[in-house]
Amino acid sequence: MMDLMVSEETGTTTSTPIRSSAESTEPRPHPTRAWATRLVTVGIVLTALNLRPAITSFGALLEDVRDGLGMSGSVAGLLTSVPPLCFAVFGVMAPRLARRFGAGAVVCAGMVAITAGLAIRPYTGSAVGFLAASALALMGIAVSNVLMPVIVKRWFPDRVGSMTGLYSMALALGTSAAAAVTVPVTDALGGGWQSGLAVWAGLAAAAVLPWIGLVRARGADPRDAERTRAAHPAPRETGGLRITRSRTAWALAVFFGLQATAAYITMGWMAQIFRDAGVSAGTAGLLLAVTMVMGVPLAFVIPRLATRMPHQGPIVVALGVCGLAGYAGLYLAPAGGAWAWALLLGVSNCAFPLALTMVGMRARTGAGVAQLSAFAQSTGYLISIPGPLLVGVLYQHSGGWGLPIALMAALMIPQIAVGVLAGRDRTVEEEATRGARP
Repeated sequence: MMDLMVSEETGTTTSTPIRSSAESTEPRPHPTRAWATRLVTVGIVLTALNLRPAITSFGALLEDVRDGLGMSGSVAGLLTSVPPLCFAVFGVMAPRLARRFGAGAVVCAGMVAITAGLAIRPYTGSAVGFLAASALALMGIAVSNVLMPVIVKRWFPDRVGSMTGLYSMALALGTSAAAAVTVPVTDALGGGWQSGLAVWAGLAAAAVLPWIGLVRARGADPRDAERTRAAHPAPRETGGLRITRSRTAWALAVFFGLQATAAYITMGWMAQIFRDAGVSAGTAGLLLAVTMVMGVPLAFVIPRLATRMPHQGPIVVALGVCGLAGYAGLYLAPAGGAWAWALLLGVSNCAFPLALTMVGMRARTGAGVAQLSAFAQSTGYLISIPGPLLVGVLYQHSGGWGLPIALMAALMIPQIAVGVLAGRDRTVEEEATRGARP
């Protein structure tokens, strides 16, 4: 679902991007007027609210979209695989774009891309057009994911932790709200899935406005380019760590990829599983929202617990067992225990903040954390791409959810195994150094 940042207030990890140690020594920006600070705060919240509705609103109306556009299960699976692909590809471009145009300008453009993509995709009239417009929106999400912490650091250097918490809560709220209210809003607007999806473009359009003020402020401050370069050092500036020589780095990358696979399968297909079991569309959307909103409290609890433990393996196992229990319930009694399965899978999906926490703990230096974060997340997102597509193919060819659910449960086993390896008390610098010795 993005990168990570270690909170300066608690020393724990939250679900926002980590930058190199250069960011922590970045000079305090010039004083800004109170109205500009408030405007940026509004922009941060509105941006966070828009970073997941493009995904979860589609999941809530997946069956209607498939019927309306004549999609096969394989094409629908491809659509659920697009988010991690876009995050892996376009997220890498964000630092370079920020160095060229400024972080605020790129985030503003990202919000414009989200607005255009969400407004266009319901009315393209074809699966190909829907896919292209979705990719446009996801491109905007990808660059905004990466660059938001740069904005937070510049405008709130003494309140990074509190602003990151506000950003994280808004992101979770947008994720769960889109899952919960898309179907009721669609019904209120006359029952057409096109209007139910397009309505989220209005929220994205509102997020464009505050960033116009930030872009103007950036233009008045000639030190922005230096700040952006400090926050996004080129690879040669992060040291000579050969991250691929570390077994822990590879374990973390695979763990990140498998938990992302589970998360995107859940966002893309869980509502459909419940609907096929006889649950109403509105209730299925609420169940998905419950799964997503579980991340709000647990994202604060799990990182703090993990940092107090020398080995995070027990947490990995506990989350994995919750996932296996949830999948077993979906297979045996999807409708009868729907709320319990949604809760269990919501707990299991909190492997995401745990993965981010372990990235921060498995490197000794700020530069090492930045390299490990980039490697684990870029590799992990690439690993996660085939999962949702394969679920769609299995669903189409088997005519039911037995095989797809079996696949989800099977993937949980290696996730637990590599998570336990990644949770060992060691650093990638130590492993890379040992690997480099003759």
